[in-house]
Amino acid sequence: MRTLTEDEIERGTALPPLRIELTPTTVIATALSTMDFTPVHHDVAGARAQGSADIFLNILTTMGLVERYVTDWAGPEALIRGINVRLGVPAYAGDTLTFSGVVTERRDGEVTVEVRGAVSLGDHAIGTVRLTLPR
Repeated sequence: MRTLTEDEIERGTALPPLRIELTPTTVIATALSTMDFTPVHHDVAGARAQGSADIFLNILTTMGLVERYVTDWAGPEALIRGINVRLGVPAYAGDTLTFSGVVTERRDGEVTVEVRGAVSLGDHAIGTVRLTLPR
């Protein structure tokens, strides 16, 4: 796998989409792997008792997937310098999370990517990731 260089990226460059099937196993395993034992992430009855339609992704998983999306595109030598994400609708088990992104800025050795993660209910995560790449 090759890392992009700063010179290869222009403002407006679109990242390829990434689709992630949110199986119950994915939702549960990622919550448990981040040591988040809150019932809404692994217990359907518990989630419904709290007014949720089903179990859903936890925040740490969403953040990890946002980072993965950008670094899979940029390459293994890309260094994340900052991430700012606003959560929207829940990402329920059985849905598909689709990421899209675009480079919004390239300045002083840093690239900013605007990222959107959407599910069937709407935007699950919207934010920006700042990273540096080899020259």
